[in-house]
Amino acid sequence: MKFLTKKNNFLFLAILVFVFVTSCALSLTGQLEITKELIDQLSQKTTKTFPPIPVLTNGSSFPTLSAQGVIAMDLDSGITLYEKNADAKLLPASTTKIVTALVSLDEYKLDQVLTVGKEVRVDGQKMGLRVGEKMKFEDLLYGLLVYSANDAAQTLAQNYPGGYSAFIVAMNQKASELSMTNSLFDNPVGLDTNGQRSTAKDLIRVSEVAMRNPVFAKVVGTKQITISDASGNKPYNLKNINQLLGVVPGVIGVKTGWTENARENLVTYIERDGHKIMIALLGSQDRFGETKELINWIFESHKWQEVKLPS
Repeated sequence: MKFLTKKNNFLFLAILVFVFVTSCALSLTGQLEITKELIDQLSQKTTKTFPPIPVLTNGSSFPTLSAQGVIAMDLDSGITLYEKNADAKLLPASTTKIVTALVSLDEYKLDQVLTVGKEVRVDGQKMGLRVGEKMKFEDLLYGLLVYSANDAAQTLAQNYPGGYSAFIVAMNQKASELSMTNSLFDNPVGLDTNGQRSTAKDLIRVSEVAMRNPVFAKVVGTKQITISDASGNKPYNLKNINQLLGVVPGVIGVKTGWTENARENLVTYIERDGHKIMIALLGSQDRFGETKELINWIFESHKWQEVKLPS
């Protein structure tokens, strides 16, 4: 019996060794096959295609602009086409409303009805909203971005959870999230204060993100629209302040701004010939004329070249 037990133990051990060796061999074979497959893939000649790169043609001179801060960027490649004091901290005026819109889009639903509060009375551009009036968020958004209405901006901030002050906190949080490192906001309108500032470069960042939102892009691309209060009894005829919209080929947004101290501001998004360009111009004496000049210079003085590199 003892002999048989030892024999059985020996056979059991031999079986275990056989199974172990076989499994290792199979595993090694699989690894060899995978390695061979990887080698075959790596041996194939492949290339990586990058976005076309804008190249300035020989003899092209840069335009001279009155604006205090300017930047023009090819969005696909991330290449700066024109730059002048792009990080200078300047008064953003109503370009502030780009941030106001993004914070509002994060919070409100398009059909949500908001109530106009007592503090809606503000200076500057306005729709003429009345205290206690009820408006759908979508219509207030048109008022904010098409007509640049200050009372629309105030209404959006007043209805925010936590109130007006919480809205301002949310604006600065949004700016921080988007790496607008030189921007600060203390009102949703764009009124000139010591606590209100931005840069051309920061406005490029926020505008690029904003234009990815289909609702925002649709609104800023609207030349004219008639909206009404929630009851449908009081119409508002809104005409876009942006004089380049629908006039200069490819311009489909973004936002104007003006105060006496800020002078003329304009952020512009252009899609033309398969290229996407964003321009931010602050402190100009002629925002529309200089932006148009810059757009013409970009497309007349640059060629986009395909770049392919071996992987």
